[in-house]
Parts: sequence; structure tokens; C-alpha cells
Amino acid sequence: MPDIVQSPFVIQPGAVQRGQTRIRALSAGETVADAAIPLLVWEYSYAPQYFFSPGDVKAELRPAGPGKTSRVLGPSELFDVVLGNRVLAGAAQRFPEAPVAGMRSTYRLTWSAMDTWLEEDEVIHFHGRSPYVRVDALHSSRHVRVVANGEVVADSHRPVVLTETGLVPRYYLPRVDVRMDLLSPTDAVSYCPYKGTARYWSLTVGDLVVPDVVWGYESPLREAERVAGLVCFWPEMGAGVEVYVDGERIGQP
Repeated sequence: MPDIVQSPFVIQPGAVQRGQTRIRALSAGETVADAAIPLLVWEYSYAPQYFFSPGDVKAELRPAGPGKTSRVLGPSELFDVVLGNRVLAGAAQRFPEAPVAGMRSTYRLTWSAMDTWLEEDEVIHFHGRSPYVRVDALHSSRHVRVVANGEVVADSHRPVVLTETGLVPRYYLPRVDVRMDLLSPTDAVSYCPYKGTARYWSLTVGDLVVPDVVWGYESPLREAERVAGLVCFWPEMGAGVEVYVDGERIGQP
């Protein structure tokens, strides 16, 4: 009998496909690119990048010399993006020797050089969104218990279980079920185009201090709205934090 697959779907770097939703990139209210059918290119496996055909680029592009060589896509050429009297230096890139011939004449725009990215009419946050990622947040009555340094830090029968393609389930807990007095907010943040911006807390129990072991979303994006205001423990961060679900320990480092 074949083994049970843990990660059944992984996009390989170098994969290229046509998108199915309109993608736009704007700078200061001006449209730089607008594609009904962009190319989705996976230079890295975790997320696609948007590539635009010359006809989809609405700004003037001026050659700006050679760019960095991608291990997957090959050597690149840089272009300045010209919008009237504004110039976004080196904000467009082309890979004329890419393995997939259909993308060699297309352009990638530097994400941070644009101030707004849209999929249809919805804002995209942080980086491109994969059509193969699904996020579900489900109310549950499973018993989640967190122990650190021999002390119960959290105990809840009302978690929200968040599942995301390719990642392990995470259990988000109401703060009233968590010893928030043992948590200290840090300056750490992380960004996800499906869930939003997360903030972090460190845990202190006696002489045990585990930095950034708890996170939560104050104002999550649509897919993760049910975890708003809840917190989640990251047991892989250290052996001193034990998370049990229905009595079984999960996420050991």
C-alpha cells in the first residue's frame, strides 16, 4: 500500500502558467500594468510572481542595464518605469533566456515599487497569491492545553482551527483561556497575503523565556476573519513549550 502523502501538492520552481484573474499594478494612482490573463511564474515554490506582456504594461519602459541572474529563470535585463515626470528606477525586469519561451518577452514589476496591487478589485497584500492555496478557519470543541515549565499557560475547549495548504493546522485560542499575564508583546511582525499582518508575544514562566512563541492577528484578511483577536502558540520554537490537542502533544521541535 502506498504511503499517505503529507504534502500532496508542491509547485516546483520554474513552473509557469496563465492566470485566471485580472491583475493590476498601480503607482500613485497611475496604472503601470493591467492584465486580464497575466503569467504566474514560480521562481520560488511558496508563491507565484506576476509577469505582464508588453501590451499589458501601460507605462514607458527604458532599458537600465543588466540585472541579477536568477538560478531558475536565468540572466535578466532591468528597465526604468517612466510615468510622466516620475521614474521608478529599475522597477521592471525581463528574463530573455528563461526556460519557458512564452515568458521571455514578459516583464516582472518590483513589488515594493508599486503602492497598490489588485486581483480583480481586491487589494493583494505582501506578495502574489497562489491559486492553489486554501485557508479555512473552523470553530472546534477540541481540547487544547499549553504547558510551559510545568505550568498550564492555556486551556481551551473552543479553539479555531486554521488550516492552510501545505502547512500544519494551527489552533487559535480566545485570550480569556490564555494566561496573558505571562505574555509580553514584542516588535516582531510577519506578513501573509492570505491572513494579513501578525504580531507576536514572548512567554515568560519562571526562569523560562521563549521569544516570539505566540502570535495573533488583530485585523486578519477575509479568509482568516474567525481568528481575529485570538492567539496561537508555536511549539516548534522550543522544547519548553508543550501544546496538547485532545491529550496528544503536537509540534514538537
